[in-house]
Amino acid sequence: MQINRILLTAIASVLLAMVTIQSGASIAKQLFPLVGPEGTTALRLGFAAALLWLIFRPWRKLPQGRDWRSIIVYGLCLGGMNILFYLSIERIPLGIAVALEFTGPLAVALFSSKRKSDLFWVACATLGIFLLLPNLSETQGLDLSGALMALGAGACWAGYILFGTRTDKQASGGITVALGMTVAAIVIVPIGAVSQGLALISWEVLPLGLLVAVLSSALPYTLEMVALRNMPTQTFSIFMSLEPAIAALAGLAILGEHLSLLQWAAIAMIIVASIGSSFTPKKAVDMGV
Repeated sequence: MQINRILLTAIASVLLAMVTIQSGASIAKQLFPLVGPEGTTALRLGFAAALLWLIFRPWRKLPQGRDWRSIIVYGLCLGGMNILFYLSIERIPLGIAVALEFTGPLAVALFSSKRKSDLFWVACATLGIFLLLPNLSETQGLDLSGALMALGAGACWAGYILFGTRTDKQASGGITVALGMTVAAIVIVPIGAVSQGLALISWEVLPLGLLVAVLSSALPYTLEMVALRNMPTQTFSIFMSLEPAIAALAGLAILGEHLSLLQWAAIAMIIVASIGSSFTPKKAVDMGV
């Protein structure tokens, strides 16, 4: 009975983490008319870095010498992932953007495998991406730049995973994320400040920016840590594979973004590929913050 309660707590934690992340993204999209995606990214990263410093107190165990190189690249990937994702959801629906971005960790998982059977999951993911990419012959189709930015965010996510794995050997996961978030904030906050000016510090914007940081970074990261401590990493990966669908539902419920049956089918193909890749024996990868 006790084991079942622990597992149920872990499942609830990972599902709630995904809901909070996508709710945060939906709120962030509503900030775009006020401060644009650049300003929204700056607010998220700035507040998230401050919160993570308070929670994990990374000054107690700072990296030394060359260890900073991996931290810096990790932080740059984190910053690039965030700003490209927000730029993409300005142009395309949230669920589609998350599905395209999800190809980053999916690629890391599949390329780490040497099993021929995983080629089937590659084919599923490729078909899903193909179905989601816009038809350039249609004037009312999906925005191509938005789709490419989402794929770019996925590439940054892959780099974030690879360099995050290296940095975890140098410090705890919490300290790593706090330092990486700080590097991302140092790069992105000035971009947002130059782009949006004093609008970033208006009382209309600051509370929403803090809410986005809590929902999209601090809270889900904490929930994911709870889940990982209480369930196998493979089970965790399978549940995380549902994130594109949760994003699509959040986009529908909060933003009123309706997807076609073909787009839902494409998202399903990417989810199937992600779940399939979770059964490949390999080291666990971080699914993001």
